[in-house]
Amino acid sequence: MSQIDSLPPLRDVIATHQLKAKKALGQNFLLDLNLTSRIARIAGDLSNTDVIEVGPGPGGLTRGLLAEGARKVLAIEKDSRCLPALQQIQDLYPDRFSFVEGDALQIDPLAHLTPPIAICANLPYNVGTELLVRWLTPKDWPPFWSSLTLMFQKEVAERITAQPGSKAYGRLAILSQWRANPRIALTLPPEAFSPPPKIHSAVVHLTALPEPRFPARADLLEKVVATAFNQRRKMLRSALKPLGADVEDRLTAAGIKPTERAEQVPLEAFCALARQFEE
Repeated sequence: MSQIDSLPPLRDVIATHQLKAKKALGQNFLLDLNLTSRIARIAGDLSNTDVIEVGPGPGGLTRGLLAEGARKVLAIEKDSRCLPALQQIQDLYPDRFSFVEGDALQIDPLAHLTPPIAICANLPYNVGTELLVRWLTPKDWPPFWSSLTLMFQKEVAERITAQPGSKAYGRLAILSQWRANPRIALTLPPEAFSPPPKIHSAVVHLTALPEPRFPARADLLEKVVATAFNQRRKMLRSALKPLGADVEDRLTAAGIKPTERAEQVPLEAFCALARQFEE
């Protein structure tokens, strides 16, 4: 299946609009529409769900989401070069597709879409982790989104799903597993993209939990975890010194040995430690 609708092939779209991927924007385009449809299916049944797509580029995943039955798709694109290609899609799907130029973190999705809302994106590599952390750490929970289906570098995907004691375990694993169920759903080789990156990529699917696994304030957990893993080779009593002189007492109160390293501490204990910093 080279096409999923009457739109021209993606390589023709890229040539017509001169959409050479920009390294500065972290762009790597997916051109195989069979593959983009497969990624859309990972997001689940979207027939009663509105979808946000971040960084659609020429619209390969956009077309997959629409072909797989998404109720409505809102694409958010910072690269103005891509807007004419997205306009072609909107002309074909005027009732189900719209796009805006801008920053995904500055746009209110509820002003454009109706819950339930899923996010599905081949994220630019240079902003992917920042976007994920922002989506996972709003002050109020549950969030506006019900699931995230996101493309990352494979190494980042493994950090999201890592368990305590592994080298990949850290801030992303804790924040992801605190409020969601993450899993690696698909691994892709470099040649799946244009231009091919130097690394493998992976699609991670995260389903939002109704409530966090353990109580904690998002801002405090983020602060504690970021500080702890900033010097992951040090014992926690040393790594967490920037948080105050009494940090050893707070660790003990949370049931954590001050001599442990951050990678040894499970999610529940980090949440208990974050609660020790509540006023």
